[in-house]
Amino acid sequence: KDPTHMLRTHTLRPTRASPRLAGLKPARSQSPSRAGGSTPATSSAKPARKAGGKPQPEYEFGGPAGAAGVMLLLPLVIGFLYAGCGKHGCIRLPEDALDVLAAAPLAPLWDWTAAAVVAGWTALHFLLYVALPGPRVEGVVLADGSRLKYPMNGHLAFWLSLAGFWHGLPLLGCKQSWVYDAYLPLATAACALSVALSVWSHALSYLPNTPLAEGGQTGNPVRAEPPPRLGSTSDPPRPNLGSTSAAPRQHLASTSQVYDFFIGRPLNPRIGSLDLKACCELRPGLVGWAVLNLGLAAKQHEQQGEVSWSMVAVVGGQLLYVWDALYNEQAILTTMDITTDGFGFMLAFGDLAWVPFTYSLQARILVDHDPRLPAPAVAAIAALGALGYVVFRGANSQKDAFRRDPSDPAVSHLQWMQTKRGTKLLVSGWWGAARKINYTGDWLMGLSWSLACGAASPVAYFYPVYFAVLLVHRALRDDHFCATKYGADWEAYKRRVPFVFVPGIL
Repeated sequence: KDPTHMLRTHTLRPTRASPRLAGLKPARSQSPSRAGGSTPATSSAKPARKAGGKPQPEYEFGGPAGAAGVMLLLPLVIGFLYAGCGKHGCIRLPEDALDVLAAAPLAPLWDWTAAAVVAGWTALHFLLYVALPGPRVEGVVLADGSRLKYPMNGHLAFWLSLAGFWHGLPLLGCKQSWVYDAYLPLATAACALSVALSVWSHALSYLPNTPLAEGGQTGNPVRAEPPPRLGSTSDPPRPNLGSTSAAPRQHLASTSQVYDFFIGRPLNPRIGSLDLKACCELRPGLVGWAVLNLGLAAKQHEQQGEVSWSMVAVVGGQLLYVWDALYNEQAILTTMDITTDGFGFMLAFGDLAWVPFTYSLQARILVDHDPRLPAPAVAAIAALGALGYVVFRGANSQKDAFRRDPSDPAVSHLQWMQTKRGTKLLVSGWWGAARKINYTGDWLMGLSWSLACGAASPVAYFYPVYFAVLLVHRALRDDHFCATKYGADWEAYKRRVPFVFVPGIL
């Protein structure tokens, strides 16, 4: 849901094969276009064996020390983006950096009103999750053979949230532009809440009979056997590797509670019918991003008497992106966020702090540093964003339909390659054009939002640069994993689909 998406990795955060929503997560890949459900490739720290036979944890993010470093670094990145460009000035050249950062108004970092707003906003979405009407659908088969139920009311929650923000705040005597004035305390409160929620979730994981995420048990004895297949509705029940299993276990030679806290120990922490992980994935932070953007546009109108076309392009494009995620909410139930990853700092921080307060960067910059681009330039930028959305949505919808039912008339004409593992790899349509074509569409949308800021500051281009590095990293890891998983079939697949991101070029 997400920043570690490179170090989540937002999602965003539908199917949702978008590292933007995955905000903080690293690549633990699935084959991008296969039938038969979503099977995890590898856990975050699965046991490996030394020559002597004793299982060893395989860490990501550089292990416990790296995880601790990431937890310290991510809030600082949010602070740097705020200080790097704002009403006090913008970094335009490297020699400007120290002066601009020194002039940044970093007080107050904390405000109790802002903290109450963040806590109340999150509690409101928890309430909407359990109280709003909507179909209840079953998730994938879990390791113990059970299937959890999830309410599909996020689309309604999205519209109610936007209407409540725009029309409800004035009734309380508060302007929508207040979110700009309180941006830094709101970000600080979101960081604090994500830490508190992570601590609480981690503590819950020690209650008896709590299913644990496989990758979040490096500080807990685990069985030294291959991980089960999670995430496929056609899979038979498999033994549970979590703390509820009574089968014999072997101790890992190296353990880390710090790493488990970061990567996530409990698999599906719930309070009654409230699923914390599923709710946080698309609700408070993602909808909060959209609400922040509306408030930032209101601030620009308040200061300049109008909303610029650049602001319209950014806010409109990002509203479409968030709406798309909530409209296609059911697609997240087969993603690794839900089926495999634990709910710890990585997901909590990515969902509640990273997404709303880094992805609203362009709209915040435009409040004080709008480049006043000519209409043809803005139209071209909007067209680029629209192209990215068509690619992103088309590819993800095609993959989701093929996974659900390869005989569906919408995808039955597609060509696919049968593997020795029994799965099918698409070699035509969007997925025959390039193996990561959906990431290309996602990146084009992010680039268009930054281009709307013109030459205001290099800080405005943080996201496309960050995302490009992430995508290359993911592609390399996916290739390594799939080569191990599929063997000769993977090499044959790459010969049929040779391009990764851009057909005929890259």
